[in-house]
Amino acid sequence: MATTLRLAISQINCTVGDFDENHRRIDSHIRKAKEEGADMVIFPELALTGYPPEDLLLKKKFIADNMVSIKKVAASVGDIIAVVGFADGGRGGIYNAAAVIYKGKVRGIYHKRSLPNYGVFDEKRYFKAGGDSSLFRYGDIVFGVNICEDIWHEDGPASSQSAGGASLIVNINASPYYMGRIRKRERMVIRQARANKAVIAYVNQVGGQDELVFDGRSMVVDHDGRIIARSPAFREDLTIVDIKLTKKRARSKNIVVINENPGRKERGRLEKNKTSPLGLEEEIYEALVLGLRDYAHKNNFKKAVLGLSGGIDSSVVAAIAADALGSRNITGVYMPTRYSSAASVKDARALASKLDIEFMALPIDHLFKNYLTTLKPIFSGRKKDLTEENIQARIRGNMMMALSNKFEWLVLTTGNKSEMSTGFATLYGDMAGGLAVIKDVPKTIVYKLAKYRNSILRVIPDSVLKKEPTAELRPGQKDSDTLPPYGILDRILKAYIEENKGTDEIIALGYNKDVVGKVLSMVDKSEYKRRQAPPGIKITPRAFGRDRRMPITNKYK
Repeated sequence: MATTLRLAISQINCTVGDFDENHRRIDSHIRKAKEEGADMVIFPELALTGYPPEDLLLKKKFIADNMVSIKKVAASVGDIIAVVGFADGGRGGIYNAAAVIYKGKVRGIYHKRSLPNYGVFDEKRYFKAGGDSSLFRYGDIVFGVNICEDIWHEDGPASSQSAGGASLIVNINASPYYMGRIRKRERMVIRQARANKAVIAYVNQVGGQDELVFDGRSMVVDHDGRIIARSPAFREDLTIVDIKLTKKRARSKNIVVINENPGRKERGRLEKNKTSPLGLEEEIYEALVLGLRDYAHKNNFKKAVLGLSGGIDSSVVAAIAADALGSRNITGVYMPTRYSSAASVKDARALASKLDIEFMALPIDHLFKNYLTTLKPIFSGRKKDLTEENIQARIRGNMMMALSNKFEWLVLTTGNKSEMSTGFATLYGDMAGGLAVIKDVPKTIVYKLAKYRNSILRVIPDSVLKKEPTAELRPGQKDSDTLPPYGILDRILKAYIEENKGTDEIIALGYNKDVVGKVLSMVDKSEYKRRQAPPGIKITPRAFGRDRRMPITNKYK
């Protein structure tokens, strides 16, 4: 005989270290879930501390404050089961943990067993691995709890929990976004639900934290592998779902009884869950908007400023910024020199007008002239080269930082992943800023994002989409003077950076040997630049920084 459990999935936007605000969000969703007649409400991994807390976990006071906070949460939980992620520092080490709370008491604690130590994850640096897989019983229902990486392993705790009698497995997560990750997760949870003949409730954090964006997209998958509920992507949500659970024979003796005979709750009918998947460009765009919004707000920035060049990159960043922070909070600055074209200022003004952002023109050619005059005696006898080009970019960087200092604006840089990879950017110039919004977005995808944004409302001029990319730092300059076509460049960069392929392997894919050699050399030589770049929002499987850690001093080719 099947028993119906009303489950609330709370994907909240946590802030690292803000115990009071995280507690408030948890408490609010517990109350809302109870009002909806839910039997259980589940929260993300390390919901109390925010994720990832990194070296804050090495501070004793941080762990102590977190332990005080979980007791406060427990005190306010009534006749509803709450599963809350926190850092358990009370048992001879620090554990990534889930507290199972009911009627004012922590009835049990699960410690994460599989600690990821790849990509952006460093959990073995901070946590001890758990060893048990306790089960919990609520009336006729036996359920297990595990955390994030635990569910990815076929022989992980889900298997032993199911074998022990669990018909429901709760998996709490802080799983960062990258394109394609949502579908990969769904396939994995479906596979595990079928393998273990159990309903899996998967809750994920939502929000931005430095370079990372958490997309939410929580789900419930029944024992046949059908997705019966989905939470929306990139926003907070409390998803309520009724799940039918068939009693299994309890084989485990390690079962914590939460309530032997829970009473029947009065509750109304639920609306059908209608959340649908996003298209790839929409998914990436929403991730960037959320990442920028949270980076600004959580770091107390109300307004942002960026350089407008009339090109595709600054146009896309301006659109993302306007959508994230509101048009009135964005200033676009056009800083022409003798090499800036009339078309560029026209396109920059048109974009600002369409987005309804403030447009500021600050000509810098007189400053550039002063630099050249000052340096002329020192540079005498030498030809003009990148030095003179970069002076223009660095003047612009100084102007942007001056505006930031004076008005407390967040400076947004506009370089894309193709440029960051090859070093096609100026240190202390166009790389100067607080957040590199499209740092992990290849140039070819930048164009796709522009077309996606225009499909909602045409804000980026057609001429921007059609013009050949140029930095306009010398007469007739084009990106193609230095770089291969972006369609070829981005495929080579993906093979090298994201897939770890070597020179011979990439050439074997059909690319020209000399082109491959040039591109890989540019990537290797630019590591010192990337170390000094601002953080950027991760949207690919392998972003620069936390994902890819290469030595600057490095003779390996």
